[in-house]
Amino acid sequence: MESMIALEDLKVYQIAMEIGEDVWALVNTWSYFEKDTLGKQITRSADSIALNIAEGYGRYHFKENQNFCYYARGSIMETKTALQKANARNLITEEQFIVISNKQILLHKLLNAYIKSIGTSSDNDQ
Repeated sequence: MESMIALEDLKVYQIAMEIGEDVWALVNTWSYFEKDTLGKQITRSADSIALNIAEGYGRYHFKENQNFCYYARGSIMETKTALQKANARNLITEEQFIVISNKQILLHKLLNAYIKSIGTSSDNDQ
């Protein structure tokens, strides 16, 4: 049996965690109304990316892991849309938007590769 890689060592998980923290730091500077509307939504969706990757990883069955990664992929797109709204509403700078958007593009590619890799081992575990 292959040795499992720790969740915290997965690059896909590390980038997902970074995006969640980046979004938290941005939203934390917003006014009450901004936080209460778009802020809560974008924070939840950004945090959901890493949370779903972790939950799938902990299931120890490749089909369930893939399903949670699909949820994470949906959360990437939700976060992307919320960031576009935040940018259009001048809640974040163009530079902040570009930095997080670039991380999301990388994460999307990494997550797709991770999804493809799940279930390719002979024992169908991680």
